[in-house]
Amino acid sequence: MYGGWWNYIRYDEGRDRPQLSWVLLKRVWVYAQPYQFKLLGLLTTIFIISGLSLIPPLLYRDLIDNALPNGNVTRLNWLAVGMIGIPLINALIGMWQRYLSATIGESLIADLRNSLYNHMQRMSLRFFTHAKTGQLMSRLNNDVVGAQSALTGTFINILSNIVTVVTVLVVMFMLEWRLTLLSVSILPLFILPTRRIGRVLREVRRESLDLNGKMNSLMNETLNVSGALLVKLFGRQQDEMNRFKDRSRDVARIGIKSAMIGRWFFLGIGLVSAIGTSLVFWVGGHLVLQGAFTVGTIVAFGAYLNQLYGPLTAMSNAHIEFATSMVSFERVFEVIDLPLEIEDKADAVDLEDVKGEVVFDQVSFSYAAGGDGGAGGLGLTVDPKDSRNGTPVPLTAPVASRSMAIEQVSFHIEPGQLVALVGPSGAGKTTMTYLLPRLYDPTAGQICIDGHDLRQVKLRSLAQSMGMVTQETYLFHDTIRANLLYANANAGQAEIEAACQAANIHHFIETLPEGYETVVGERGYRLSGGEKQRLALARVILKDPRILVLDEATSSLDSQSEALIQEALERIMQGRTSLVIAHRLSTILAADVILVMNQGRLVEQGYGSETRSAHEVLLAQGGLYADLYQTQFRYSPDSVATSS
Repeated sequence: MYGGWWNYIRYDEGRDRPQLSWVLLKRVWVYAQPYQFKLLGLLTTIFIISGLSLIPPLLYRDLIDNALPNGNVTRLNWLAVGMIGIPLINALIGMWQRYLSATIGESLIADLRNSLYNHMQRMSLRFFTHAKTGQLMSRLNNDVVGAQSALTGTFINILSNIVTVVTVLVVMFMLEWRLTLLSVSILPLFILPTRRIGRVLREVRRESLDLNGKMNSLMNETLNVSGALLVKLFGRQQDEMNRFKDRSRDVARIGIKSAMIGRWFFLGIGLVSAIGTSLVFWVGGHLVLQGAFTVGTIVAFGAYLNQLYGPLTAMSNAHIEFATSMVSFERVFEVIDLPLEIEDKADAVDLEDVKGEVVFDQVSFSYAAGGDGGAGGLGLTVDPKDSRNGTPVPLTAPVASRSMAIEQVSFHIEPGQLVALVGPSGAGKTTMTYLLPRLYDPTAGQICIDGHDLRQVKLRSLAQSMGMVTQETYLFHDTIRANLLYANANAGQAEIEAACQAANIHHFIETLPEGYETVVGERGYRLSGGEKQRLALARVILKDPRILVLDEATSSLDSQSEALIQEALERIMQGRTSLVIAHRLSTILAADVILVMNQGRLVEQGYGSETRSAHEVLLAQGGLYADLYQTQFRYSPDSVATSS
């Protein structure tokens, strides 16, 4: 009968046993190891507190069996002092234990969060185009805190329970071995429910973390300036409130489920404890009536039962409880273990004395080549069941109408040349500008700067030699000065002002009440589009790169801002190798080289000479560039001035 019961317990446990491997424990120990001496102190307090907790029941026994029957007032007074002193000493040691636990836990949080953040910073752009920011925030916050709780909470509780059970059982056997065996004999009554509940709680814990991540993601998307603006412009406030209500209800539902599972668990523990206690007092009472031992012994024994059943129950499920709490560590390590798509090779070299020669040699690239950047397998991407219009959302980004974003592109740029990149929308122009600073690596082919393959160059030196201004200017929620110093932290006021003057933004900044200390707001939304772009140009000037990559998007700006930016661009590009996605005829006419893209291929190349400009060369060919000139560039705002 008992064998069948135990076999069923083992079968049920093995159905979905949490995976708690030594590999995982060793990885956790790597983060805990710097605090091993504090951990040793923490363990010492556990042993001391457990030992002191054994004393009060013995004081009760002595009070009932000796002090009161014998009328020993002195003994009674000392026992009273002991009943006050022991809890007081325990409380003081408990405060020290709490200090050590908090120190270890908070330090561990910082180390783990730093490791996670550092790894995310090293991930390629592909990872961030697929991942949801709110989910990343959840990994950095909820999961890291959960991991800290696993080490300094669950682990300490398990160890305390082990020490408590061992010491209590030793004392109980010394007091009365028969009642001790009776107390332990009821343990199988709640081993099975405990294990089943432990498995369910692990599943609930993982679901809770996922749901919290989705709620954080929604908040991140709709509470930043861009998201809030979009919601208001389309009048979707009520829809987003309903979506958030659904998310928060899901989080509340899983919280209630977890609470109720825990409540049923403690109800079972309480019932079994009551059965065990009643059996002990019933059998013990008969033994007292038979004169086998004293009343004080059974009173002390009853007190020890309270210290036994809770820890004994927890110990029966200790490995599942610990594995459940380690879910947070697993989720953190899932991100840390994501392979780095773009990183420095062991033999990578620094770019020094950059001249600015750029060569694309049979370069092809596909956004699908790198999968989803590792984000999809972690639940960090858009959930297909979570679209705003009920239509499944694909987990792949960016969406392209062809398999290759660019294919077999080859060209050569001499140092200091201005290269205009033109072509219809979706031709692959932006993709090419992403490959040059190595935001992505080519699927095939080679990109070289001054003869160095980009994959053999250290990323930091590549970033230092290159400046990029994208169509969507991003500014931090900080002062103008702080945003400018992001390009060169050591720049002085004179350098900052010179850069701003070159970008035609210094005069505007001087008119602000707080000047360079003006806070630009979330994503720079306190500034106009033209002001943000000129600040971005000033930031690049302050960096002083040898190679510029620009998306010359000025079509949405007013004529005054456009003129100021165009004038600034002309100054910035002088003496530098510049690759510009050109939207203005004046830039194209000034270009030394014009590259014409279509459907991911480089279909035309125009190289200027002393007698003819690149524009004239391509125009004479009567190809795609000539068509674009007739339909787009010829009637751009600056065409009259430049073509006359």
